[in-house]
Amino acid sequence: MKEVDAEGKTVLVTGGAGYVGAVLVPRLLEQGFRVKVLDLFIYGDDVLRGVQGNSNLEQIRGDIRDQKLLRETMRGCYSVIHLACISNDPSFELDPELGRSINFDAFGPLVDIAIESGVQRFIYASSSSVYGLKSESDVTEDLALEPLTDYSKYKALCEEILLEKRTSNFTTLILRPATICGYSPRLRLDLTVNILTSHAFHNRLITVFGGTQMRPNLHIEDMAALYVKSLKLPAESIDGKIYNAGYENHRVSEIAMIVKSFVGPDVQIVTKSTDDNRSYHISSEKIRRELDFIPKHTLQDAVSGLVAAFNQNLVPDALTKDIYYNIRKMQGLSLA
Repeated sequence: MKEVDAEGKTVLVTGGAGYVGAVLVPRLLEQGFRVKVLDLFIYGDDVLRGVQGNSNLEQIRGDIRDQKLLRETMRGCYSVIHLACISNDPSFELDPELGRSINFDAFGPLVDIAIESGVQRFIYASSSSVYGLKSESDVTEDLALEPLTDYSKYKALCEEILLEKRTSNFTTLILRPATICGYSPRLRLDLTVNILTSHAFHNRLITVFGGTQMRPNLHIEDMAALYVKSLKLPAESIDGKIYNAGYENHRVSEIAMIVKSFVGPDVQIVTKSTDDNRSYHISSEKIRRELDFIPKHTLQDAVSGLVAAFNQNLVPDALTKDIYYNIRKMQGLSLA
């Protein structure tokens, strides 16, 4: 497939100072894109410090619910990568009305303003959690969506809105990522691989709740590479498409063993019972076949990168600082 020329085109990344955005934005700049980041920067003003001062980067502090700001920000943008949301179920459940207002109510106006502003391509970060619990060994894109939580329900509803608003001049792509793992300048330590690695490194102890639940994983560098690729592919190859985006499906107990094998034999693993039996195991064969997307980074690479960051003191106070844990940080905020 012949790539679209990206040079000089402007991309708006909502939530661009988040976990994935902090890795994605520098990659976009490296590829010649002009980038606007719209974010509340609640996890720090220095998340994008590595590209601070880049003439092709514009950082805008603001809320995606502010439609006037959206119209100003969207002007001149070729594409939108929509990452902004209240992430993960526990954070969402802290304030369901806030979660709905950002993750769902703001979405339709955001898409409408993108269309009005002449945006040609809209890439939406949905979630593999939209499938709910499935008995199939490989969960493919043609299976029914059965979201278990408000977070995943609104992800699914936003997919419907985006597909309804698709036109010949407005290319849409929906990605359903697996659980992302690996180091980012805006690190999250409330994701399976990341938190197990942190506990193994700092406490020499991993507590596994349940353990039989499946978790699909994708390295953050591969996720960023996929977004970049999605901007460069011809419109006809992605328009209206929906893809799972993952790499390795492992049981939580298996992830713990992989972490232990890398961090050290002195790490203990303790298993406890849990009421959380959510289990996701997705197939990413479709995106490999149609878009030639083949992840290059393993779960072991994610663990290795995290351990290196801990050793280099890039993650100070990893166990206690609120900025690494969405729910802790959200508890101290007022975003209504």
